[in-house]
Amino acid sequence: MSDAAGAPQPVPADVPANTERSPRRGMCAAVLCLEGITLGLTTPVLITIADVSVTNALLIGLGLAVVCLLLAGMLRAPWAYALGWVVQLGAVALGFAVPLMFFLGALFALLWGTADLLGRKIERERAAAYAAFAASRDEPR
Repeated sequence: MSDAAGAPQPVPADVPANTERSPRRGMCAAVLCLEGITLGLTTPVLITIADVSVTNALLIGLGLAVVCLLLAGMLRAPWAYALGWVVQLGAVALGFAVPLMFFLGALFALLWGTADLLGRKIERERAAAYAAFAASRDEPR
């Protein structure tokens, strides 16, 4: 909220916080961004240690990294969370080329699942709190 001059105005105490921000989306996007960095860094490992061709390593490593970063921006859509699980499977499957990725992929899958489940729980509890707040305002005093 701001006045005509653009100066911010204080928000009244009885107005609930912005309900548009999704904790689930924020946490899952953070996991995907960090995972994108990790998957991008697997590209040189695929080339030097796993003896994967440069073309295939770029397609796999940088491809998964770009998918993670793009998907982090698409989390407003419900289908993006299902695609996030597919990315987690891809990260774990990368362990067949670089065995350490079994561990890192499983770790990111655990982080993704935790962010998804905790984000849903926070959203449910927030909705219940807003409903209780609205009901308390509607009751005659």
